[in-house]
Amino acid sequence: MSQLGQVGAGSAKKALSFVSEFKNFAFKGNLIDMAVGVIIGGAFGKLLDSFVKSIIMPAISLVMPGEQGYLEWKLTVGEKTIPYGLFLGEILSFLLIALVLFIFMVKIVGMFSRTKEEEAAAPPALTKDQELLSEIRDLLSAKPGTTA
Repeated sequence: MSQLGQVGAGSAKKALSFVSEFKNFAFKGNLIDMAVGVIIGGAFGKLLDSFVKSIIMPAISLVMPGEQGYLEWKLTVGEKTIPYGLFLGEILSFLLIALVLFIFMVKIVGMFSRTKEEEAAAPPALTKDQELLSEIRDLLSAKPGTTA
């Protein structure tokens, strides 16, 4: 009976340890930031997709000859038809998302990281005490016969 109690206590410790590890993993700042980024990215993708399908592609179909909307654009080869209008809309949507991500990630985030690097690269100015100590060090090392 005592062995059974020891097994139960060991299992409870393992379960609590697992819960503790999971809590540490799940509530790290990076994981939550990544989850928020994925959700916002999905919503942004839907927004751009709607923009392409509702505004850009109908505007292109106004310029193109024919009365069909871009969804009905098809290439007929013999008896077979190849619908390419929707595919063109998806390509345009992808290119817009890639362009926006490029502008955001490379240009905007790059600009912020460069300013942080410049701030980190510039050493702080020496205080008056540090300047005096440097002068004393230089004078002592310049004296003949003394070793520093």
